[in-house]
Amino acid sequence: MMIDIDLLLACGAAYKKVSAGEIIFQEGAACHFYYQLVSGIVRWVNVDEEGNEYIQTLIDPGECFGEIPLFDEGPYAATAIADEDAVLIRLHRSSFIQLLKDSPEIHFSFTRLLAKRVRFKFLLIKSLALYAPEARIAALINYLKAENKNFCPKCNQLKLTRQQIADMTGLRVETVIRAMRHMHDRGELVIEKGKVFC
Repeated sequence: MMIDIDLLLACGAAYKKVSAGEIIFQEGAACHFYYQLVSGIVRWVNVDEEGNEYIQTLIDPGECFGEIPLFDEGPYAATAIADEDAVLIRLHRSSFIQLLKDSPEIHFSFTRLLAKRVRFKFLLIKSLALYAPEARIAALINYLKAENKNFCPKCNQLKLTRQQIADMTGLRVETVIRAMRHMHDRGELVIEKGKVFC
């Protein structure tokens, strides 16, 4: 979901540049802003005690992130980190809430976005319960393809690394490589020169 940048600026939003590797906000911190990515890529992750990351999602330009505490006033549920140099636009929480009150169509769009993200989490939880690595990977790929996210629209190439798939499914990268090879052998996806096509 993307709110028109001119509308955000009219409501008092400001641009912010972040460098690759920079933390935008940290899990457990208080929320003060609505964030929308203008350029670059941001990963939204949970980090365990040993420093291992679990990728909740990768944010592309035009998408918002970190929106849950805007509504429930709780802390951030995950950490946002710039994967590459990026430009954000951010709007103070109180101005964002006023924007939603003044624009029911934007509020409805946010409700739909939150419902889609909750549905995705249910899908992942279901695949985790099944435990079969191929089922986890297939659930992730099918969701991303249906949402037209992380795919090349012209050739159906999956634009995620094996490590990113591992971080999104809770699997080890070696398991992802092996499982995707099995999926290729069964005709469920195509691997050519290390690239995955669905």
